[in-house]
Amino acid sequence: MKESKLHKMIEEGEHIHQDFKFAITDSKKIARSLAAFANTEGGRLLIGVKDNGNIAGVSSDEEYYMIEAAATMYCKPPVEFTTVQWKSGGKTVLEIIVGKSELRPHKAPDKDGKYKAYLRVNDNNIVANSVLQKVWKKKKVPQGTLITLNKAEQAILKYLHDNPRITFSRFCRIAHIPPYKAEKILVNFVSMDILRMEVTEKTTYYYSNPDLDEGLIS
Repeated sequence: MKESKLHKMIEEGEHIHQDFKFAITDSKKIARSLAAFANTEGGRLLIGVKDNGNIAGVSSDEEYYMIEAAATMYCKPPVEFTTVQWKSGGKTVLEIIVGKSELRPHKAPDKDGKYKAYLRVNDNNIVANSVLQKVWKKKKVPQGTLITLNKAEQAILKYLHDNPRITFSRFCRIAHIPPYKAEKILVNFVSMDILRMEVTEKTTYYYSNPDLDEGLIS
């Protein structure tokens, strides 16, 4: 029964909540996956599973220590995780379970050793943009934010009333404002749920909240 549950997970393939690792040779690289899961909606790593879903197996003790190093030494702040050992055909698969964190953003070193916040998008780990990171930080300290609907604020709300979505660069152009000002407006609007954001592997899109849209632009 347990073995069938393992195979069912593997059959799902890699996705936003699941990643396969044939083996762990670099704790820093694993730290990026742990941080990405913690920063998004949580997920699991199946260690000892190849990209094609074939089970290779692991030496669970050694793999566990490398995971622990990734979570505690190379994730800032550390990422909490739990483990489950699965057996199949005499081989061991180590499942690493990470929950969505209230401490985000968690950061991990990139290939050059620079710490960055990662996000899980589909089956990839990507660097979170500065708007999202500031939204995370702002939401951790709930407090009232006074919004004045000046020309720039009105411009994005009007645009999204007539169009389904907008990008950061498009907002700068239609509002005729510099990036730093556009970022501040977007952080405030997303934090207050006036806007919603969708991060993709290529760009980030901002959408109006239909429940608030009409009242704000009227």
